[in-house]
Amino acid sequence: RRNLISPEIEPELYAYLGGTLKKLGSVCLAMNGTANHVHLLISQSKNAALSVTLQELKKGSSKWIKTKGEAFRHFAWQDGYGAFSVGQSNVGRLKTYLAEQKSHHQKNSFESELLALLDKYKVNYDPRYIWT
Repeated sequence: RRNLISPEIEPELYAYLGGTLKKLGSVCLAMNGTANHVHLLISQSKNAALSVTLQELKKGSSKWIKTKGEAFRHFAWQDGYGAFSVGQSNVGRLKTYLAEQKSHHQKNSFESELLALLDKYKVNYDPRYIWT
């Protein structure tokens, strides 16, 4: 988890990710993150499994960002991903949460927040593999 998503590349990366989602038949409703991770709120295509969508999204954006200069030569997304479904009634609240990512993660680390979320919703995980 390295801080490779610089403010200079962030708008272009987000545009690339949004365009890729569109090509894959999904709609990006909101996106934001920090220097070391990105959150996406998407309306998932009914024609592709989420795992396939994320595989293509990560693969394409990894190749693309490496063309943006020496600073991104070692860029790579983590092997896994976290995905949660939300009801329509929570979309507005989630968009607000995503918009506040940078200030939010100055107070709470991504790692502690994810573990708290997994515990809250009783998602089983093996701590040995959560960050690989």
